[in-house]
Amino acid sequence: MHSLNIAHRGASSLAPENTMAAFRKAAELGVDGLELDVHFSKDGKLVVIHDELLNRTTNGKGLVKDHTLAELKELDAGSWFSPEFAKEPIPTLEEVLTEFQGMHINIEIKSGVIFYPGIEKAVLDLVSKYKMEEKILLSSFSHYSLIECKNINPEVPTGILYMAGLYEPWNYAKKLGCFSIHPFFYSVQPEIIKGCKENGVAIYAWSRITWQH
Repeated sequence: MHSLNIAHRGASSLAPENTMAAFRKAAELGVDGLELDVHFSKDGKLVVIHDELLNRTTNGKGLVKDHTLAELKELDAGSWFSPEFAKEPIPTLEEVLTEFQGMHINIEIKSGVIFYPGIEKAVLDLVSKYKMEEKILLSSFSHYSLIECKNINPEVPTGILYMAGLYEPWNYAKKLGCFSIHPFFYSVQPEIIKGCKENGVAIYAWSRITWQH
């Protein structure tokens, strides 16, 4: 078993989460990969931000889906973290893939609290455009979204995000054709590690710590 250091929303303790500044800092630190979250803008562009609402990490208000990309690009996604990052913009997924083509990237598809019809195809179209099928891992709390991803392109690996208490998650992952499980790290007990190792299922625990077999 070996571990990977995946920067959760970039180097989010050193720079504002899910920004190019955070991803660049993570790359400078020599991480094994990046983790990020994607939503659709009002005009159907893939933008990198964690919450459905703009309020926490930008100077904007309301839902991401109710703003065009041009409107989102006008927002300040850095000052909330530190004045040093004032006017840091919300990145698009394409901007991230363009700059970090050589890195392993875990893309979390945010579709569940708010459903984004077509977001899976849009993400996979970009992955294909940059020929990053072997660098990308798609994850989601919406397991229907993962099934949709597998239907569109079964070659891109997927991972099941969940909080706690999933019984024999390795069997569930195999049923869905997923490469990995992504539990909250408190849920990673010895029997989970053992079951996943025996069944060839990787573990990407989330918080500040990420593991893989």
